[in-house]
Amino acid sequence: MNRMRVAVIGRGAVGSVVARSLRDGNVPGAELAGLLARSGPSGRPDTDDLPLITLHEALREADLVVECANQQVVKDVGARILTAGTDLMIISVGALADDMTATALRAAGPGRLYASSGAIGGLDVLRAAARCAPFERITVTITKQPYALVQSWMDAREAARLRVATEPIEVFRGPARETADRFPECTNVAAAVALAVGDWAVVEVVIIADPAARPSVHEVVADGLAGTYRFGIVSRPSPERESSSMVTPYAVLSAISDLTGRDFTFR
Repeated sequence: MNRMRVAVIGRGAVGSVVARSLRDGNVPGAELAGLLARSGPSGRPDTDDLPLITLHEALREADLVVECANQQVVKDVGARILTAGTDLMIISVGALADDMTATALRAAGPGRLYASSGAIGGLDVLRAAARCAPFERITVTITKQPYALVQSWMDAREAARLRVATEPIEVFRGPARETADRFPECTNVAAAVALAVGDWAVVEVVIIADPAARPSVHEVVADGLAGTYRFGIVSRPSPERESSSMVTPYAVLSAISDLTGRDFTFR
């Protein structure tokens, strides 16, 4: 079996783990082609020993580009990667809440687009149930520390209310697509659920600020003709970045191993 060469975009809490694991041979059948970064050495010992490459080089040398950065990167270069014939795996699936981005990626090719489930689970049973019968309603409730939900568009009063909260506050309730602009860091989970069931319209998002929420909590309740499904995920945060789940890079590595047809190992 030929080895899959993988380029990684992003060297933060997720990308650094993914790139190092690929470099160290933890995903049999895959090897690191390089790490894409917008600047030079970062001064971080965990990434500065990794080879840096440009997007142009990645499109020439890699079979798969893995986005471990943010939704804007998907919007900026996703279609270009696919059009070049290189496969693309994204973790920032919230970018697909934007119709223009989703349309551009669907139209691009011959590269294939893959979406990593990240820190959310249970998508396989939701996908199967949706094929059996459409869901009537799905509620995704996301509970985070208040400071993590303060947004630049909030006025001073609203931001202060969150920062000094001593009890849970519901800060948002609405369609999944609306979270993309208002709470972008909460969009990926809702988007993963919507994509699994093939319907954005049935997914409602509730965001709660709770000073006792350590770590973050995601709860999904799905009602349909095939049944009612409830599951919750209490994600321990990455030691490098509290807004990222510790398990996310390993979900990405598992998804890569699925593509190679080999088992993911730990070293």
